[in-house]
Amino acid sequence: MKKHLISYKSNLNIVFSCKYHVIWCPKYRRKVLENGIDVRLKEIIIDICNETKSEILEMEIMPDHVHLLIEVDPQYGIHKLIKKIKGRSSNFLRKEFPRLKSRLPTLWSNSYFVITVGGAPLEIIKKYIEEQKYV
Repeated sequence: MKKHLISYKSNLNIVFSCKYHVIWCPKYRRKVLENGIDVRLKEIIIDICNETKSEILEMEIMPDHVHLLIEVDPQYGIHKLIKKIKGRSSNFLRKEFPRLKSRLPTLWSNSYFVITVGGAPLEIIKKYIEEQKYV
């Protein structure tokens, strides 16, 4: 049987593997992430992830939503990262593409979807924790 290897990262304090699938949309789910806006958005996201030492595992920009598979240092946090990405990208894109200002009061909706990915299945982790009292 082949074992799956999980890759870990570390900072000065912790060793971690925190991967997230994140999805968010423009306000009113308008199809505005195209015609160069999508390319510039990817550049902005890459810049922010480099700054925060977050690793983009996969990214896709659709005309009306963004998919991001990302690994984030838990001491920085996924919420803080997404807030930074949405804030800076809204600011830059609305300046660089004035047509966005006429179509939307703000670029992004306030909400987003996030789910953790990777690691062992929940049942295996629960069983491992339950069995610790017998070790």
